[in-house]
Amino acid sequence: MITLDGVLQAPGGPQEDASGGFKYGGWTASYGDELFGKLMQEELKPADYLLGRKTFEIFASYWPQHADFWPGINDGNKYVLSQTMEKSDWKNTVFLKSPADIKKLKNSEGADLQVWGSSKLIQLLLKHDLVDELRLKMYPLILGQGKKLFENGAIPAAFTLTESHVTSKGVIIANYKRAGEVVTGDVEI
Repeated sequence: MITLDGVLQAPGGPQEDASGGFKYGGWTASYGDELFGKLMQEELKPADYLLGRKTFEIFASYWPQHADFWPGINDGNKYVLSQTMEKSDWKNTVFLKSPADIKKLKNSEGADLQVWGSSKLIQLLLKHDLVDELRLKMYPLILGQGKKLFENGAIPAAFTLTESHVTSKGVIIANYKRAGEVVTGDVEI
């Protein structure tokens, strides 16, 4: 979930992440519709998750008691990149320490990994060329502040659109797969 100016901080509610004085928590609330709900249910199928520490803490305090909305969240493996955490009571949680650990996990057999939230983790993955797919939900908003998706050194990379939808409220849902290097040239008129 991302705004037109790249903000992904606290889409779900005011208390989700107010760090940095962010005052727009819950900015997605007025944009739900039938199509968006249907597409989100498809994405909430059981999977394995790669999360940053802060997103993990938010998820771990909420989802174990609310799994009826997200079936499988408690059963999926939760891989957490953290320098400070080493254990959790939330079942199927594994802690990773470095991009090398993530690369090893990515190259192993097993389910695809989904990243939810985790702005700093996404930036790290982009910097180390560890992103195969982007599933963006772009909201027709500019917030002007907040944690952003593309900060701090993403490497140039090309992507191909694999699926897209536009909701009745103007949310653009677009899935992109990695398509190699950026190709440049002259634009002919």
